[in-house]
Order: sequence, then structure tokens, then C-alpha cells
Amino acid sequence: MNAMSEGESLLPPQLSSRELAAWFALSAQAAGNVDSVVSSIIATCQDVDAALTPIIGPRGVAALFNRSIQLAGLTQPLLAGTQSATPTTMDLALLKAQLAGQDPAEAAAAGAALLHTFQELLGTLIGVSLTEQLLHRVWSPMLGGQSQDPKP
Repeated sequence: MNAMSEGESLLPPQLSSRELAAWFALSAQAAGNVDSVVSSIIATCQDVDAALTPIIGPRGVAALFNRSIQLAGLTQPLLAGTQSATPTTMDLALLKAQLAGQDPAEAAAAGAALLHTFQELLGTLIGVSLTEQLLHRVWSPMLGGQSQDPKP
């Protein structure tokens, strides 16, 4: 299993956590409201769920999701209180309700922190290489649709 050094990011080098937040914020600017940001964050979470559920099951994804909310919530107060008490699936309705009506930039930053934390946590559990392979299709649209298939 690959161990990550402190400060190492699993996000593709072209897509830092700050750039991820900017990508979500751009969707808000295009639509002119926070609903677009929230929809983009929720859609990305659904893509993560779809990519990982066949491998670690819905409860595994939910557990990682809730732990990611807990960790990201330390720096993003908008995420506080969005954890499920007994996670069996990702509670995206709760996340959506929490982010809706917020400032678009703050919602984008919270979503980016959540997804970045999720990927980092997954990487510590299964390794960087496997995480990149599993989540490649999730990040691909944010990279401008560039094909960046990891080598098998």
C-alpha cells in the first residue's frame, strides 16, 4: 500500500483543492446562483458513490463520506451537522439542504474541501494509485475532459 507523505495530494496535479473550489464557483457564476454550485457538488458526490459502491459497498462509501464531512467540517463550518447518525448511504439530501441558500463561493469551498478530504482519506486506506484509478472518471470533467487514464 502506498503511504502518502504529509502535504501530498491525490488530486491530479492539474486540479488542486483550490482549483476544485474554483471549478464549482464557475458553475455558480454561469448560472448566477448557488443552486448550480450545489447541483455540481451533489452530482460529483453521486459520481464518487457510483464509482466506489460496487467495490466497497454503500455502507463503506457512506462511512468514508461521513468521516470526510467530519474532517472537512473542522475547516468548513458549512459542513457541520451534515453527517448521518447511522450511515447506510451517502446522505446527499442533508448536504444539499445545508449548502442551499449559502454564498456560492462558500458552498463551493465547502464542497471542494469535502471531496478533497474524501479522496485523501480513501487514498490512505487503499493507496494513491488505486484511488486515482477508481476516481479518474469523476475528476475527468473537471480537467476539461482530458483523457488521463492511469496506467494499469
